[in-house]
Amino acid sequence: MKIQYLGHACFKLSSGDNSLIIDPYQDGSVPGLKPLREEATRVITSHQHADHYGIECIKIVRGNPDIFKISPISTWHDDQQGALRGSNTIHIVECEGYRIAHFGDLGCSLSDGEKQLLKDLDVIMIPVGGYFTIDANQAAEIIKELSPKCVIPMHYRGSDFGYDVLATVDLFTRHFADVRETDDTIELSEELPEVVVMNFKR
Repeated sequence: MKIQYLGHACFKLSSGDNSLIIDPYQDGSVPGLKPLREEATRVITSHQHADHYGIECIKIVRGNPDIFKISPISTWHDDQQGALRGSNTIHIVECEGYRIAHFGDLGCSLSDGEKQLLKDLDVIMIPVGGYFTIDANQAAEIIKELSPKCVIPMHYRGSDFGYDVLATVDLFTRHFADVRETDDTIELSEELPEVVVMNFKR
């Protein structure tokens, strides 16, 4: 199984000829990112903001979308039960024996029940840039409590991409000793480091 980072909070999970894209961004919605043009057998989104809801940019192709078992967890985009930015959905994706969670634009603390659902994960994609979501320190606390095998930070600012109000990824990675930078695609295995910072083509 492969994970490809397409930028911001968008990932493509591939298993054989089947693929799942999570949180595609609309054209022009994220500074520094090129228009997204991808194919997939299935698309899911955490919420309907433009930088996560570019479903029109994804061409749905024939395949077996049910190969990805998806379990949603309803959360909030802010710490005021959605009063500021609405709702958010965490998705747990199970495929090929792996359990992967995409946290969308999580902006609140997790309940004890939600934490139990998010235990024993192989990979977590989590926002770390703050302002619109939890920040780097909050994300690091969540990761240390949930103890996934690997975490991929997302929704942060780089030197030539992302929103100005977001923090850079190093504010998150400094909390961890085992950090590796990769290109835009990784293949899941038992040898992944604690944190993977994925570059992407822009």
